[in-house]
Amino acid sequence: MSERRASSHFYWSQRLRLHYLDWGLSDAPPMLLVHGVQDHAHTWDFLAPHFYDQHHLVAPDMRGHGDSDWNRGSAYRHVDYVYDLVRLIEQRQLKGCVMVAHSMGATIAALVAGGWPHLISKLILLEGVGLWPGSFADVSVDEKLRAWEKQVHTLADRNLRRYPTLEAAWQRMQEVNPQLDASIARHLTIHGSHQNEDGTWSWKFDNCTHSPSLYSIPESDTVALWKNISCETLILNAKQGYPRRIGQDGTLEHFRNSTLHDIDHAGHWLHHDQLGEVVTRVRAFLS
Repeated sequence: MSERRASSHFYWSQRLRLHYLDWGLSDAPPMLLVHGVQDHAHTWDFLAPHFYDQHHLVAPDMRGHGDSDWNRGSAYRHVDYVYDLVRLIEQRQLKGCVMVAHSMGATIAALVAGGWPHLISKLILLEGVGLWPGSFADVSVDEKLRAWEKQVHTLADRNLRRYPTLEAAWQRMQEVNPQLDASIARHLTIHGSHQNEDGTWSWKFDNCTHSPSLYSIPESDTVALWKNISCETLILNAKQGYPRRIGQDGTLEHFRNSTLHDIDHAGHWLHHDQLGEVVTRVRAFLS
């Protein structure tokens, strides 16, 4: 396994300048790596060395994350993330890629694979968010509208949290993710934060990524897209992960050509907690 550093590049989608990492080897079969909410492309730095000798690896920073532009005056909707990924695949000629995706990224990847089956050769979903009822599912429409407006307004006035040192941000990362190895947490903190003018540190992601959409893609449409996925699908969930994952709650039946594995001794970030097991499962699936 050779040592190779990723290079940084940008592309445009809906007037946003979006960043992605590229490990080169452009003549090899493409593999697209998609991170989850409030994460960034460098989350794949540990998995990438196991595949960049056989694949052309590309990992985007989703809009509002990492080194990509933030939305201006609009919500972060799943359909816009979908649009961004389709633009990246088409602009960078990644058609027929293997798509590996985590958490919310896996939710988006499954929608892309269902809407554009010809673009994806194989799909690998790590702790993908499944059929979630949403934050405003059990209230009347007027209450729903007011609750959404209040949340958006609160986030708009919310200042970025500032940490006095990079080490303080790193400690916060470990508090939120206690299963995460300390060296991995530090790596993710270094790439997921920036230094402010006053010397403090803040996370790169937009606070508004915390705000749920008022109206999400209907469950029936999500299921229809899942059923339209034509490629083989590998679903990896963590036994100590989150509920309502893709593959749980009867959702596996909507994927016609799929394999599910539950990985023990792993939390939601299973590609960090059990990297060796994830790599072994993915390699076996690709072979």
